[in-house]
Amino acid sequence: MKATFATNIKDVKAADWDALSGGENPFISHTFLAALEASGSLGADKGWQPRHLLIHDENGQLTSACPLYLKGHSMGEYVFDQGWANAFNEAGGNYYPKLLSAIPFTPVSAPKLLGKKEPLAAAIKAEVEAKKLSSAHVLFINSKEKRLFEAEGFLIRKDQQFHWNNRGFKTFGDFLETLNSQKRKTIRRERKLVRKDGLEIKWIVGKEITEGDWDFFFRCYNETCLKRWGQPYLTREFFSLIGQSMPENIRLCVASQGGKNFAAALHLVGGNRLYGRYWGTLALKNFLHFELCYYQAIELAIAEGLEVIEAGAQGAHKLFRGYEPVTTTSAHWISHPGFREAVENFLTQERKMVKEENLRLKEIVPFKKA
Repeated sequence: MKATFATNIKDVKAADWDALSGGENPFISHTFLAALEASGSLGADKGWQPRHLLIHDENGQLTSACPLYLKGHSMGEYVFDQGWANAFNEAGGNYYPKLLSAIPFTPVSAPKLLGKKEPLAAAIKAEVEAKKLSSAHVLFINSKEKRLFEAEGFLIRKDQQFHWNNRGFKTFGDFLETLNSQKRKTIRRERKLVRKDGLEIKWIVGKEITEGDWDFFFRCYNETCLKRWGQPYLTREFFSLIGQSMPENIRLCVASQGGKNFAAALHLVGGNRLYGRYWGTLALKNFLHFELCYYQAIELAIAEGLEVIEAGAQGAHKLFRGYEPVTTTSAHWISHPGFREAVENFLTQERKMVKEENLRLKEIVPFKKA
């Protein structure tokens, strides 16, 4: 078996890729990754150069794959290593380009080692050495992948997100009854206040989403990104492409007032999970973000019988709205021995802090005590 690399996901047959990816997580699908590339949301000019790892058997059948990118920066990843980059560069090294396996602009746990997993971690290391790169990083991996990367000598990093769990709820009220009195009152008050001026909310699902809806959503997303984070990562064309190619996965929540739309949140469904992804607003309104991105998501998950909501990176404020702390994992190969030792020491301390913080947060979750 020999490792090869594809500089465009369209060079890989969609059926072959998806046969390895499992089909439940929409973000690792050939369709989603192809939309990112075809829309110009990423590419060599954006510091995201596709270099997808492929392994075929002696009959030419694709048996293993891993989404990979040569990165010229650390933006759009949500596992922050800019401090590592600064330290390595100040010591006279070149941290970039680095090799990255992740879902671009999406801090979601998804399989990265597709198909026969065992050869892929070693192949990633070999590519780092062959290209004389500083490092390789594989973000938001699962427990089986963690064991494989550890066996190959990758360093393990821990972080934290907040997910909502459906405990067989039939209504939003059922969910509220699991919270303590103070938090129930807070959520009810927030939902009442956000609607006091005649706010209306509707869900638009799949093929019902028009190009006009995407125009409006992109305006919200674009303006909010410019105000809060700088240049948005995703292009307008990206949303049209996923709307056309994977409508069954898409749920768009739109807020209006006086018959005029002014905010929206985009969610994706895959397997038994709802993923809150992108949102934006043209007008500031107290508690609007909580309503569209958290409370409406909970109502939708209950209605569709979904078990988990992943609402993106960070945000301890989610804890007080019924979302629970979850530990996430990434794996890192550092080629320079001295730099590797420094990173390993840092990660040992960081993992301890993440564990302590996770235990602390679990003590203050807003659920009724048994």
